[in-house]
Amino acid sequence: MAKHTAQPFEQTDVLDLSKTATERAWKLIVWNDEVNTFDWVIQALMEICGHTQEQAEQCALIIHHKGSYAVLEGEYEKLHQQCLQILDRGINATVESVTA
Repeated sequence: MAKHTAQPFEQTDVLDLSKTATERAWKLIVWNDEVNTFDWVIQALMEICGHTQEQAEQCALIIHHKGSYAVLEGEYEKLHQQCLQILDRGINATVESVTA
C-alpha cells in the first residue's frame, strides 16, 4: 500500500457547534500506509465493519490506490467505536463529518 503522511487522529467538525454529533452524518475513513497488508486490512473491515469479503477487498483496493476511503457512514458513536478498534489493529483511521 502506498505511503500516507498524515497521522491517525479523530477529527470532529468544529465549524458548526450548534449541531450535536448525532444530528450530523459521519464517515469512517481508513488511510493507506506501507505497513499493513491487504489481508490484514480486509480482515479488519470484515470483522469490525461487517463487510463481506468482496466489499472489504474493494475497499482495500480503493484505499491503496486513492490513499484513503470512507468505508462506512453513520452515527458518530458507532463509527467512533469502530475507529478505535481499527486503530487498535495498527491501521490508520479517522471519523469525519460528512460535508454537504
